[in-house]
Amino acid sequence: MTVKMTRRTAAKMIGGAIGGALAAPMILGRAAAANPVKVGMIYTTSGVFASSGDIMSKSAKLFLKHEAPAILGDHTIELIERDDTGPNPDVAKRLATELITRDRVNFIAGLQWTPNTNAIAPVLTAGKTPGVIMNATGAVTTRLSPYLVRFSQTLWQSCYYMGVWAARNRMKKAYVLVTDFSPGHDAEAAFHLGFTESGGEVIEQVRMPIRNPDFTPFLQRVLDANPDALFCFNPGGPQATTFMRAYAELGLRDKGIKLIGSGYLTGDDELPNMGAAAEGVFTSHFYSAAAERPANQHFRDLWQAEYGDVLWNELAIGTWDGMAAICQAVAETNGADDSDAVIESLRRFWTKDSPRGTVQIDSETRDIIQNIYIREVKMVDGVPQNIEFETFESVKDPWKERNPA
Repeated sequence: MTVKMTRRTAAKMIGGAIGGALAAPMILGRAAAANPVKVGMIYTTSGVFASSGDIMSKSAKLFLKHEAPAILGDHTIELIERDDTGPNPDVAKRLATELITRDRVNFIAGLQWTPNTNAIAPVLTAGKTPGVIMNATGAVTTRLSPYLVRFSQTLWQSCYYMGVWAARNRMKKAYVLVTDFSPGHDAEAAFHLGFTESGGEVIEQVRMPIRNPDFTPFLQRVLDANPDALFCFNPGGPQATTFMRAYAELGLRDKGIKLIGSGYLTGDDELPNMGAAAEGVFTSHFYSAAAERPANQHFRDLWQAEYGDVLWNELAIGTWDGMAAICQAVAETNGADDSDAVIESLRRFWTKDSPRGTVQIDSETRDIIQNIYIREVKMVDGVPQNIEFETFESVKDPWKERNPA
């Protein structure tokens, strides 16, 4: 006898596979499941990176309040939020399994960390559950499950073009410092390729620990090497502020060593904490809160009306666009019960009205195509802001272009 593998059947099989820890829930009829559509959100809401998950949560709720009703029609969406506690693959995998088998979610979304998302990928495949990546940046990640679609970026997109831009702008020798986990490895490789292909020389590459790093000895080595530029990737947040202050205090700026990096280095929400220490730093990213695009002004007005002085960054935008795609898929599939139809809808997503500009999903790779902006931190009325001044348009993931499946 042949059994058709539906999303519900697969979820039941996952439930049995985890040794009875979670009893397989009763399979509900379609009418009972129609409202609400359940979206399980996995991100970090505790510990040193708690602010990042809070930004993602706020953005998702903002979209559902102000934008979703016009898309969803009679459907509604329920968010079920879970804290992965940071880059912790075992926790993330357990949470995803529980959300699919116990909570019967239609989507797993958020997906803040690359190691966590990679660990969740086989669970999504087994459960036939669409995964909407709103931040994780690892280039290989979308290849780990046919049910993953990315609405953030790959670090290859931003860091490769940072290397191209730097070499074209009189930075001939660069020192590379990255955090030692998979996104850092991607950032390192991408910058190296873009920089050297464009005529630059990488004189040294060093990796730093992800948790509680002391940046001083690493930066002292950079100072001694005296490159034209220091390229840095770290996870952002308070770590980026600590790094920025150490860079200024150790005198690298005074020695003329330009600091360049991915956009996480000067996250819009952290810039006020960095203050003047961040002035003159160049980064490459898909978004800046200071951008004057009409869609970004609309987003900014909604955010400030809802949350007041709470700041946001690119995580809000990956979440915003991811929620737009989820709502579109719910509407197009009349409730998101057919997960394969949902994936087809997500693969067709395109908008010119994102706060970051025009974006679309590459239907072959399920990765995002978007502009990458070169930005400089400038003081505007005494406040540091990421000012976009050069654009690489409609960028696909360079790693996948060089490593076709």
